[in-house]
Amino acid sequence: MTVAEFFEIFMEELAVSPSLHGYYKFLNDTKSFEFRKAYFVQRLQYVFDHVQDKNANIWDCGCGYGTTALFLAMNGFKVYGTTLEFYFDEINKRKEFWKKYGDVELFKVDYEDVFDNQLADNSFDYIIVQDTLHHLEPIKKAIKLFNDKLKREGKLIIIEENGSNILKRLLYFKQRGFKRIITLRDEKLQKDILIGNENVRGWKKWNKLFKKAGFNKFEDLKYMRMFLPFSYKNRPMDVMIAKENNLAKRLFLRKYFFYGLCFTTSKN
Repeated sequence: MTVAEFFEIFMEELAVSPSLHGYYKFLNDTKSFEFRKAYFVQRLQYVFDHVQDKNANIWDCGCGYGTTALFLAMNGFKVYGTTLEFYFDEINKRKEFWKKYGDVELFKVDYEDVFDNQLADNSFDYIIVQDTLHHLEPIKKAIKLFNDKLKREGKLIIIEENGSNILKRLLYFKQRGFKRIITLRDEKLQKDILIGNENVRGWKKWNKLFKKAGFNKFEDLKYMRMFLPFSYKNRPMDVMIAKENNLAKRLFLRKYFFYGLCFTTSKN
């Protein structure tokens, strides 16, 4: 199943699943549909491009509602997901919808704190960390955990917000000030959890943190989304993506004006 095919079925699912609309806002505002779609499909394609071994053991850490894991399951990949909060309660409903398109049982999921898991060391070929890395604290402990869980030739696939983006930095500072790390009570686990409060970072900081943890092979650094929603008016999505890819070649623009970044890293 291609990303385009998955997206079309995903829109059908959203049409009958209002509980997902708070997070996936495609149907809330038609004016921003192409803008949101461009970001969604590019990031999903990025993951798909880096996970090609059907026999791979994959951990989707912070899988949320399980969208990426479901897409991979539709393509025959075995995925283990971990998540917290309200996301978990929706996953079985989603699996019920998607079972007519593929083997949803390839996707297994647990509700757990990442630091409490009993996963064996050296057991994963790929670990996907999408919109999750900036929430993990202590971050150095989290990165070490990924290092431990990956196989010797294993790869981390990181999908994040660009913490160097000027607009995002201003918005987050207005929202949380200097309070980058907070403690939240998880009633299901009956414990307090340390969490990054939108503690986003730029590429330079991520690079430094991962190198200190023993990751020193970085590949396919990619910046995504620069144009705002109104830019997509009467313009094809593919044209806008091509323009952004061209602008991403300019260091200043991609560092300070692109919204998202992706990269992969592996152990030496």
